Amino acid sequence: MQFVCDAPGQTSWFRIETEGEAVLESQLMGHAVEKHFRRAWDAATGTYQSTASSVIEQNIGLKSHVQRTMPVFLTLRDAEGAGLVTAMLPPGGRDDPSSRIMIVGPQNRDPYPTHGEAIEKLGEHFGLTLDRSRCYPYARTTPSGK
Repeated sequence: MQFVCDAPGQTSWFRIETEGEAVLESQLMGHAVEKHFRRAWDAATGTYQSTASSVIEQNIGLKSHVQRTMPVFLTLRDAEGAGLVTAMLPPGGRDDPSSRIMIVGPQNRDPYPTHGEAIEKLGEHFGLTLDRSRCYPYARTTPSGK
């Protein structure tokens, strides 16, 4: 995992970079981030076209291509390493209306009441507005819209 930024309350955001890290995140958090990571990885590798003429050098640019092309997967951890929130942002962390943003807590619970400030800090880091209505896929509204 790669450090991304600090957040309030002795927490930090890290980028999930490998399938193994995504598997561990799914196990730790009780949700399916590994499935989303694997699909995104497969889609990104499927669009890679090497410019190398040598078979040995064929995949030299693959990792950087994948990181530019696939969504950014992140985890919020406390000082002891406990998983608190998992996020999936658009490729490069740039705003893209066609890309889905997902932010969930353990067992897909709503992380906003407890970790809203940390989510806001992540949004500031990437220049994104990560409001609950857009990012928490299981948000429900009452008839009055609240």
